[in-house]
Amino acid sequence: MLESFLPLVKFALSEDIGTGDVTTLNSVPPNVGARAAIVAKERGVVSGLEIAMMTFREVDPSLKFRATAKDGQQVDAGVALAQVSGSAAGIMTAERTALNFMMRMCGVATLTRRYVEAIAGTGAKVLDTRKTTPGLRFLEKYAVKCGGGENHRLALWDMYLVKDNHIRAARGLTAAIERIQRTRRDLLLEVEVESMEQLNEALRPEVDRILVDNQPPEAVRRAVEAVDAWFRKHPPDHPRVRPGARRWPEVEVSGGITLDTVRAYAETGADW
Repeated sequence: MLESFLPLVKFALSEDIGTGDVTTLNSVPPNVGARAAIVAKERGVVSGLEIAMMTFREVDPSLKFRATAKDGQQVDAGVALAQVSGSAAGIMTAERTALNFMMRMCGVATLTRRYVEAIAGTGAKVLDTRKTTPGLRFLEKYAVKCGGGENHRLALWDMYLVKDNHIRAARGLTAAIERIQRTRRDLLLEVEVESMEQLNEALRPEVDRILVDNQPPEAVRRAVEAVDAWFRKHPPDHPRVRPGARRWPEVEVSGGITLDTVRAYAETGADW
């Protein structure tokens, strides 16, 4: 896995170092050694240690990096996450890029954990989205996993997701689904709905997930009840069903989800 992120690390370092770290190169003798620690400044969830290690070693392969925590671990303020030793110049040149990766990833993991804890016991799971920082998608989605969340589709190629614009362009929800079915690959098919009328149209064996978008919790609850009623009459007979699923299609909720509202949405019975 790490090797796949090396081009990203190289680009980030080139962005910061450019033609050279002129301050360090001209003020720090090359034979000066140092030890440094990456320390949490507040309580949070760790993510990104391996990327930080790769960043330091890309600048100076002789640097020694030792993780003192684990990705996914919740730590208190003041806890050391890693130690780095070796050339002072190498450490100083690499530190900001390494910390930038870790700050972003720890922030995503920590916020995800807060959402996961907010819905504990409901049976629902927290998903990420494609609204990621360009170039950092896979790192941010990894951070979501560190925080206890789950990954939605990684990109446009690994799940069918029929949204409002697809429905308009295809001239109808049914038309969009039927066009997909003509050339369908072995991928999940999700359909976004904004009304009970659309929901009823989307309830068909080809559909694996219903996304109820921008609706209040009570409307989501009615949608879950409608899906459950349909599921009882139409048990699926295909291998796409997720082990442990409470219903099929499953119900996903988006829009208006905050730490203040997420529990109410999870308690509707929604799956995601």
